Amino acid sequence: MSITRHPDDSTLMSYAAGSLPAALAVVVAAHLSVCRHCPAEVATMELLGGALLADLPGAALRGPKPGMPDAAPRGRARATAGSASEVPAPLARLIGNDLDAVTWRWISPGLWLRRVPVGRGGQLHLLKGGPKVALPTHGHEGSEITMVLRGTLVDTTGRYTPGDVCDLDESVVHKPAAGTAGCICIVAQERPARFRSLVMRLARPWHGM
Repeated sequence: MSITRHPDDSTLMSYAAGSLPAALAVVVAAHLSVCRHCPAEVATMELLGGALLADLPGAALRGPKPGMPDAAPRGRARATAGSASEVPAPLARLIGNDLDAVTWRWISPGLWLRRVPVGRGGQLHLLKGGPKVALPTHGHEGSEITMVLRGTLVDTTGRYTPGDVCDLDESVVHKPAAGTAGCICIVAQERPARFRSLVMRLARPWHGM
């Protein structure tokens, strides 16, 4: 797996601090489990964060925090890069490890969806696109993180293959499309997408997008 696109530094910092919404954290954890670069970045951020906390008054009374160096750092705990499975371990715990066994909901010609429950910390979906099928143009009311699990995703921001992450904020309006062989992605959104199409805006509550 050749990974060339990673979460933004600000996203990794939020993950290291344990402040990333649950849905987004799942995608970052999935990326960390197959990436050879980002776990070291997260471990460094955790060490820096731990050092800063240690200098604050009362630090000795507070004890270890999740994600700090003496409490099983997130980056190092999940740095199992090189997994041969299409479904990284943090995601497999939620959907199983076989993409071909996923039960999909049809949402439009060439597009299928599977909601993944993660509580109140954003929303998480598996998205399957047929060859060269594009999502309708949309923006975001917060962050959106997409990781490719199978195939290729093509966007104005670049081309993404398995393991790659597309990390976007509310300033981006885009129309991502599957490559010539289709794709399956895991998509985490801080809040629902903003679709330009009236049809998609009306359908959004039913699809949960």
